[in-house]
Parts: sequence; C-alpha cells; structure tokens
Amino acid sequence: MKESTKLAWMLAAVAAAWAMPIGEPRMQGALLESFAMLHEYARDHILLCLVPAFFIAGAIGVFVRQAAVMKYLGAGASKWVSYPVAAVSGTILAVCSCTVLPLFAGIHKRGAGLGPATAFLYSGPAINALAIILTARVLGLELGVARAVGAVAFSIVIGLLMHLLFRREEEDRAKAAAVMPETVEPTRRLWQDGLYFGAMVGFLVFANWGRPAGDSSGFWFAVWSVRWFVTGFFSLALALMLWRWFRKDELGDWVVSTWTFAKQILPLLLGGVLVAGLLLGRPGHEGLIPSRWVEAAVGGNSIQANLFASVAGALMYFATLTEVPILQGLIGAGMGKGPALALLLAGPALSLPSMIVIRSVLGTKKTLTYVFLVVVMSTLVGVGFGAVF
Repeated sequence: MKESTKLAWMLAAVAAAWAMPIGEPRMQGALLESFAMLHEYARDHILLCLVPAFFIAGAIGVFVRQAAVMKYLGAGASKWVSYPVAAVSGTILAVCSCTVLPLFAGIHKRGAGLGPATAFLYSGPAINALAIILTARVLGLELGVARAVGAVAFSIVIGLLMHLLFRREEEDRAKAAAVMPETVEPTRRLWQDGLYFGAMVGFLVFANWGRPAGDSSGFWFAVWSVRWFVTGFFSLALALMLWRWFRKDELGDWVVSTWTFAKQILPLLLGGVLVAGLLLGRPGHEGLIPSRWVEAAVGGNSIQANLFASVAGALMYFATLTEVPILQGLIGAGMGKGPALALLLAGPALSLPSMIVIRSVLGTKKTLTYVFLVVVMSTLVGVGFGAVF
C-alpha cells in the first residue's frame, strides 16, 4: 500500500471519529451492539469453529500434496469431477460463512482452481442439510426444496462463471503451479492422511452440531444428544494419530502454517464483525440501520424487494441455523416468499466479515465479482420463485 493511501485512510478514520455523533442514543446503542456482536461471536464461534478450521487449513497447506489438489480441484481438472467434489466437500462440513474461510484459503493456496474453490466457498455454509430441513419444517416445504435446489445449483454455476470470467488469469496460475516443486515428501500412507483429516473434520462438524428445533425426538436430535461423546472420540483419535504417525518437525510446520492463516484471517474477520454489528445489530436488536426499514423494504415480490433482501442477506452475519427464525419473524411482518428465498440463498453464504477476508485471498476484483454473482442470482431466483408461489 502506498504511503499516500495509508495517509488517506488515517485521515478518513480521524474524520469519522471526530464527526461521530456519540451523544445520540442510536449511535450509543449501535456501538453497544457492535461489541455485543463481537462478544457473541468470540464466545460462540472462535474456539469450536474457527480454531479447528485454522488447524485444518494449516494441515492442508502442509500435508496435502499439491498434485492431488491439482488432480481433483485444479484449473485443468475435469469439470465433471472438480465441481461435484467441491460441492460435496462443502456440504459435508456444513459450516457458517466465516468458518469456511480458512478452509477455502487453504485449498486455494494449494492450487485449487478459482471455479472449484469458489464452488466450495459457497457450498460450505449454503448447503447445510440440517438448515434445509429446518427451513422446510418452519417456513414451508416450498421454501425448503427451493433452498436445497438453488444452493446446489448456485455453487456449481457461480464456480463455473468465476472460472470463465477469470480464465486467462487461472491459466497463468495453473502454469505457474505446474512448475512448482512438490514441497511435501509423503511420510504416511494415503489412508493415514485420510483418517487424520477425517478426525479433524469430524471434530469440527460434531462440536458445532446445533440443537434441532421442535420436539426431542428423531435422528437429528439423537445426534445432537451424543455430540460431545462423538467429539471426544474424534479428539482422542486425533491425539493418538499425532503421537504415532507424525514427526516433531512436521507438527511444528503444521502449527506455523495454522498460525499463518490465523493471523491473515482473524483480525479482518473480527473487524468485519464489529462493522456488521454497528450497522445492522444482532437479531432482535437495533444497529444504525433501523430494522423497520428492512421489514418495509422486503414486502411483496418486486425486483427491488428481492434485490434488497439479497443485499441485506449478503451483508448480515448469520450463525448456522439462525437465518430460519429471523426469516420467520420477517415473513410474519409481511416479507414475500421471493425475498425470503433470495435472503436464504445470499445470506448464509456471505457476510460483511467474510467479504473482507475473501478480498485478502482473491483480491478486490474477484471478490466483487463473486459477491455480485451471488446477489444477482439470488435476486433473479427470488423473483421467479415469488411469481410462481
């Protein structure tokens, strides 16, 4: 960054601080919401969501062979293989828009093509089986099915469009990756690495398994009730693998790689959470933007209502499953079914904090393109769904 740019940002920050109407009740409430959201995020998401995700990303960066990533997710891989693999990988994780970021950064760094990487980036938080089932039960079967079909289609279509729009850059990146020497000498068999990654993913999934809404019965509740036993099993299995299969220098490299992702992503993420809390507040609380404006803007099924729902969903932060009760309240306040679907397709996959981090990985141009595709496609699908239902 140029010195003049740094100076401009410093002056802008000082001017904003000087002009801030700190005495106004709405500003005071928004500042409180900003730190309340940061507190909530730190308490509920960092230890069990982000920390395991950082360790998985660090392991990808150190132990996953670049040739394997290039074979299945690289720019030159078969589209019939790379995109289904990316979508399925994201679906299995079923994480929120922020937790998927270290994993996305990890596979992108190891040589995954832009298309499969962005398909993975979208599918992780968007194609969540439990959230889709909850959507169908609480908001109606039509919205549940539309969300499932739309999310799967979006992950593949957005990935393909990103690949086509930046095809030349991807070809240059693939050529550069092809001549890079492999930095990892395999010291374990493939099945051992598979069990190692499986244990980490298992810990991440079950440690964050949310309690299903409704009565205390059924498969999902049964899984939730034993989640800590399963999480403990994966923790013990991982500890045993690390003791028996890994050298001390490998563990050191893993920690260094994990720290690299953490220091790149976490400050931007926490800063984004502060800004999101300041502007929009937490569900049921007010930020600088009054919630009544949102409720008034998403009624009916106009293009404007669907676009507003897509943009609002893209900026807000939704923890896993929280989008359903929020939408339930908005629908009760008059939100149309089209804007509801638009928010479901844009909201879980994006947030203001995640946009800031994606920019640090992909750059401004590609990030804006990705956000634009998600918002526009969500808007158009919302309009079509609202016209039919």
